[in-house]
Order: sequence, then structure tokens, then C-alpha cells
Amino acid sequence: MPIEIRELVVKATVRDRASEGQSGSRDRRAEKEEIVRECVAQVLEILKRKNER
Repeated sequence: MPIEIRELVVKATVRDRASEGQSGSRDRRAEKEEIVRECVAQVLEILKRKNER
């Protein structure tokens, strides 16, 4: 069964790489994990609404 996504919201934060220092790679990894968690939550919510119909 295909899933149709009608709305996609993308949020981004732009930073200067020179000011990140050593902790930058850890911060990016945490940001990526947060993005993945948010995407999974939204997809699960869409599936839940679709199954309720």
C-alpha cells in the first residue's frame, strides 16, 4: 500500500563552520539523529491517521 505525503516541512539552521571547533561533528551527528526521529514520528502519525479512516 503506497503512502502519500501531502506536506513536507524542512527546517534548517546555517552556522559558520570555523566557529564549530572539535565538537562540530558530534553536534552534527546529534542533529541528524534528531531529524531522523522527527521524520519517523511524522510518518508514524500519518500512518496512524490513515488507519483511523
